Amino acid sequence: DMLAKQFEERANALTEAIEKMSDADWKKVTSAEKWPVGVTAHHAAGAHEPISGMVKAVASGQTLPHFTMQMLDESNAQHAKDFAGCTKAETIALNKKGTATASAIVKGLSDADLGKSGTLLTGMPAMTVQQIIEGVLINHVNEHLGSIKATIGK
Repeated sequence: DMLAKQFEERANALTEAIEKMSDADWKKVTSAEKWPVGVTAHHAAGAHEPISGMVKAVASGQTLPHFTMQMLDESNAQHAKDFAGCTKAETIALNKKGTATASAIVKGLSDADLGKSGTLLTGMPAMTVQQIIEGVLINHVNEHLGSIKATIGK
């Protein structure tokens, strides 16, 4: 539950940041991702479900499919193109939906599940479920929210 609360806190902070943004803020380009703030927020919001799906898979002992850092970068670049015109309303809705799904998955894990490990990215070291939640699910929101806040000066 502690991990779910940490995640919810960060995801809710993303929603709050989006709600307070002006249209001009939404269009500013981040220095970290080189995407408009809106696209960066949509990317962060849209990742909750896939990342928590990986958490669930590793916790249940499944082997994740071959997926490299290059494949991730290509997928992220395609997302930025596909959602260049995303709106604040759809991004907030996506964030709330993804937060609910990911939080439910994390809350459903046992202590034993947290210690299970698997490989997320081909060629990278295996991570425990707890490391995936902290280092990928929560940190993904933190990194992109930090970039958004730095860009819009909040």
